[in-house]
Amino acid sequence: MKKTAIAALLIAAISANAMADEITVISFGGASKDVQTEAFYKPFAKASGTKVIAGEYNGEMGRIKAMVDTKSVNWDVVQVEAPELIRGCEEGLFEPLDQSKLGKPADYVPGTLSECGAGVLVWSMAIAYNGDKVSSAPTGWTDFWDTQKFPGKRSLRKGAKYTLEVALMADGVPYADIYQQLSTKEGVDRAFRKLDEIKSDIQWWEAGAQPMQFLASGDVIMSTAFNGRVFAAQETGANLKIVWNGSIYAIDSWAIPTGSKNKAAAEDFIAFTLKPENQKIHTKELGYGSVNLNTAGLLDPALAARLNTAPDNLSQAMPINNEFWVNHGEELEQRFNSWVAKTK
Repeated sequence: MKKTAIAALLIAAISANAMADEITVISFGGASKDVQTEAFYKPFAKASGTKVIAGEYNGEMGRIKAMVDTKSVNWDVVQVEAPELIRGCEEGLFEPLDQSKLGKPADYVPGTLSECGAGVLVWSMAIAYNGDKVSSAPTGWTDFWDTQKFPGKRSLRKGAKYTLEVALMADGVPYADIYQQLSTKEGVDRAFRKLDEIKSDIQWWEAGAQPMQFLASGDVIMSTAFNGRVFAAQETGANLKIVWNGSIYAIDSWAIPTGSKNKAAAEDFIAFTLKPENQKIHTKELGYGSVNLNTAGLLDPALAARLNTAPDNLSQAMPINNEFWVNHGEELEQRFNSWVAKTK
């Protein structure tokens, strides 16, 4: 047998031994998990022969840190928001990715590829309302705070992130100055004073599905919500509307917890999900913008116009400052929790 043939057989044998029988992929659950199953998990299993075990979590980094610290990692790929990706990479909780597997950076929305992460979608936090229960449409955060024009409960995510930004928007602070303001004691005080104005009218949400439930039941008249959740509700026929003015957008990424026993297969999975044909399925069904710039040409124009990444919608939005939340998130979340707990 020729040496080249022997070498090829050895490489094939090594690859076969290295191929994982299954990988565990953790996302944020709900509609996202259902769509990811159809767009990514099943097609990847069919193409690679590697089964995907799907799980979900609420983004708690403590679970990942505990697994890594105790060398008992049983997650192979996890969906994370950008601040958690930055912090986790710095702390050694995520594996550096083989960038050669992920394609050309020029094919992606800026910020999609990083040392430890690869973006999977562009999401937005925006105002949503039930068109059957609101007589006139709110146009932004000023209306969200106007309890006389729009009487009733409104809902916000129970956390400092997003909440402090929108409070300053409601107080008239331009997008460009939001994080400069929040970097000062005076700016943070200003945000909490603004929140004080509607504190008694707020019904907090903690899981992504809750705003849709609150709006459908009439418990609240408007709420912040992830745009993909609104899209999914609209697809079922719900008369839910979204306000892009003052929305905040960011990129969610895939990351591999340090110590994954299936890193190579995990990287193959991540690369598979970034392909435009797979991103198309994800975007079409979930309603979040695609990180792959080549996906837009595969979509129906009417669908593309409903996405947060449509030029008209994105022009009214503000990108989240991930570095800010990495540097200031802990202290602001502590202050927020203390503020929420106060009864007066």
